[in-house]
Amino acid sequence: MQKIKSLMTRQGLKSPPESLSDLGAIESLRVPGKEEFRELREQPTDPQAEQELINSIEQVYFSTDSFDIVKYELEKLPPVLNLQELEEYRDKLKQQQAAVSKKVADLILEKQPAYVKELERVTSLQTGLQLAAVICTNGRRHLNIAKEGFTQASLGLLANQRKRQLLIGLLKSLRTIKTLQRTDVRLSEMLEEEDYPGAIQLCLECQKAASTFKHYSCISELNSKLQDTLEQIEEQLDVALSKICKNFDINHYTKVQQAYRLLGKTQTAMDQLHMHFTQAIHNTVFQVVLGYVELCAGNTDTKFQKLQYKDLCTHVTPDSYIPCLADLCKALWEVMLSYYRTMEWHEKHDSEDTISASEGSNMMGTEETNFDRGYIKKKLEHGLTRIWQDVQLKVKTYLLGTDLSIFKYDDFIFVLDIISRLMQVGEEFCGSKSEVLQESIRKQSVNYFKNYHRTRLDELRMFLENETWELCPVKSNFSILQLHEFKFMEQSRSPSVSPSKQPASTSSKTVTLFEQYCSGGNPFEIQANHKDEETEDVLASNGYESDEQEKSAYQEYDSDSDVPEELKRDYVDEQTGDAPVKSVSRETLKSRKKSDYSLNKVNAPILTNTTLNVIRLVGKYMQMMNILKPIAFDVIHFMSQLFDYYLYAIYTFFGRNDSLESTGLGLSSSRLRTTLNRIQESLIDLEVSADPTSTLAAAEERKEKVPSPHLSHLVVLTSGDTLYGLAERVVATESLVFLAEQFEFLQPHLDAVMPAVKKPFLQQFYSQTVSTASELRKPIYWIVAGKAIDYEQMLLLMANVKWDVKEIMSQHNIYVDALLKEFEQFNRRLNEVSKRVRIPLPVSNILWEHCIRLANRTIVEGYANVKKCSNEGRALMQLDFQQFLMKLEKLTDIRPIPDKEFVETYIKAYYLTENDMERWIKEHREYSTKQLTNLVNVCLGSHINKKARQKLLAAIDDIDRPKR
Repeated sequence: MQKIKSLMTRQGLKSPPESLSDLGAIESLRVPGKEEFRELREQPTDPQAEQELINSIEQVYFSTDSFDIVKYELEKLPPVLNLQELEEYRDKLKQQQAAVSKKVADLILEKQPAYVKELERVTSLQTGLQLAAVICTNGRRHLNIAKEGFTQASLGLLANQRKRQLLIGLLKSLRTIKTLQRTDVRLSEMLEEEDYPGAIQLCLECQKAASTFKHYSCISELNSKLQDTLEQIEEQLDVALSKICKNFDINHYTKVQQAYRLLGKTQTAMDQLHMHFTQAIHNTVFQVVLGYVELCAGNTDTKFQKLQYKDLCTHVTPDSYIPCLADLCKALWEVMLSYYRTMEWHEKHDSEDTISASEGSNMMGTEETNFDRGYIKKKLEHGLTRIWQDVQLKVKTYLLGTDLSIFKYDDFIFVLDIISRLMQVGEEFCGSKSEVLQESIRKQSVNYFKNYHRTRLDELRMFLENETWELCPVKSNFSILQLHEFKFMEQSRSPSVSPSKQPASTSSKTVTLFEQYCSGGNPFEIQANHKDEETEDVLASNGYESDEQEKSAYQEYDSDSDVPEELKRDYVDEQTGDAPVKSVSRETLKSRKKSDYSLNKVNAPILTNTTLNVIRLVGKYMQMMNILKPIAFDVIHFMSQLFDYYLYAIYTFFGRNDSLESTGLGLSSSRLRTTLNRIQESLIDLEVSADPTSTLAAAEERKEKVPSPHLSHLVVLTSGDTLYGLAERVVATESLVFLAEQFEFLQPHLDAVMPAVKKPFLQQFYSQTVSTASELRKPIYWIVAGKAIDYEQMLLLMANVKWDVKEIMSQHNIYVDALLKEFEQFNRRLNEVSKRVRIPLPVSNILWEHCIRLANRTIVEGYANVKKCSNEGRALMQLDFQQFLMKLEKLTDIRPIPDKEFVETYIKAYYLTENDMERWIKEHREYSTKQLTNLVNVCLGSHINKKARQKLLAAIDDIDRPKR
């Protein structure tokens, strides 16, 4: 199409739109006639052929550049003309021209309707323009008539109307000036009402109005007066802002913030607020301490008001120290609570402002507001740490003003309680760990507690040396939680209970102190009713909780009722590590109702007054540790020393015997010996008096130690009638076991507060010291067992027996009856002791085990002293031992009989051959050299030769050589 248009241009034709741009050429535009259209249509109508002809036209014919077509064609002619070629080329050009002309004709016919329609529209537009020209002519004519008819009277009316409007405006201005003159009175009233936003709004509006009427001379004086008033408002606003620091009021603070926002000084207000809080902390603590100092001084001397706060704290008397500290913390709490509520106010209003800003459209104002809001938020967050640091420094200065070592323990604990609560407040206030206060109070606490602990150790030594080891009667349901010192472990967390009186575990939803006391109250109120508010009820009269219990104690076992579970539990072999005993019948229980299983005290713990004092001390130590967790390791270390010293005293009083280890029975385990050696080296001062030549370091080390305790002369351990002080030994040993059980009970609480790096010490203390308490039973009760039976007399009786008899005897020897009588007497004495103090089953089992073990070893020793023995004599040995076992099993329920195999194996060894005997000697090293030698010389001498006997003796010597 573009090519055709270009070709039409070359031929001098115009397209319809182009021809329409010139209205003057519309009438001269010639439309092709019907003849021409018909002629063009009669030409070949093959569209493809026509399009090929058009495409074959050279591109230069469609160029918009002007060029001479004739010249172009003539220049193309060859030098030598050929008529036939020229005619063919001419025919080709004619065909191309015809195709173009036909294409143009088709296009003209296609656009003919649109052309006609456009021509009609142009004609209509021409008619409209002519009508508009007529209307304009008429309008100008009428305007000329109105101009000629306007008069002077009309202009006069307009001038008067204008003057009237000016006078009305002047009247309004005068009224406004009159109002401005009376504004100062209203401003004063609004300031008295503390309507700061309204006063500032009114003042700013007056200033704006005054600037409007500044051309009046009376307004210049009013402007300066309004500026002075505005400065006065700002001063009063600053005073109102300072009141927020001690008693936050939402409505009051809202007005103050609105006022500063109107002034455009929200950032300045925040800076001033922090200055006021810092000043409030200083003024508050100074006034509180000054009040107590002047009160205790008893005069109105003003010299105290001129002192620095640090010097003023040194004048606080010990009697007023704790009330002053409590009031000091109360006042500081009010300041921090005000700051906390200030932050809450800003967080709430920031969220509201954000919502309102998102609905508005003033982006410039929103960005400025966001900037102010971000500045205030950062300032408040930074101020948390700054204010808490100021509070810590003030309290630290107060604490350093007085030596806390002058206070009693309860008063010192109360001081720690207040400081602990203050540190809790600080942690909730800004997340700080209160390093300043912790370091200050930790140093004083460690020093105080070290001196306190040293005094308590000396008291414990005094108690132990004066202890008669009588049973302290407590109820069967006694628990250390019933003691006042442990009340803090079971009281629930409440706002009025201090941290020292709160349990280790709290509810999943913890409420902060600021949430608890936000609406009123104070966490530092002294709760006097929390001290000794309940009386202890742990002691029982005569070992019974009631008279009815005493009357029914024995009736229960005489009736056909079931055996109580408490007694059944006593028959469980708890801590001896031996094989379980056989089940106990009802008859056995009845037969022992007045013996070692005394029913009247079957459930009551065995402990002494000293034990109870140690437990109370542990409770006090845990109170301090619970209040001030940073010194937890020091406190637990001192607690372990209390247990160490108690254990060492029990061992020293009742278990130390150099002949114990010579028995080879392993009565004292290596762990127990290690523990005792450690206690002796680290805690016990073995020197009678200080050596003047000792070094200062050695003297300081001795200060940390305690002299070894000595058993009271009132405790008699040498009487056979009392089984060599068995009652005292039972009370002492079982009180230690009970104390160990209480430490086991407290382990989770100690583990919870112990620092992670120090937990290995706690684990070592429990695994190597507390767990060894029950192991002291064996060496302590071994001493009783070694003296309760006359083993030497039995050896003498066995030495008088003739063992080289020639015939098998049917009657056992007299030494068996004598030994059984000794056991019967031991059983009676044991029953007598059990009337004084309950003997638990583990203790009874150990006593019987020791006695039986010693008796069996004495029997073997007696057999080893035999000079001559026949086969019948060996059979007599077996008869005697079987008779002993049969009678013994009726006296005790221990199964199996201890060291039974020890005796039987020794007796049966007589029947072994030479080779078996040599192997037997190597396998049974539990026998002494004397016993093995006697077995070879006496018992085997009859059926082995001298050479074999020498070989066996050499084997025995080889076994004995490493022992030397």
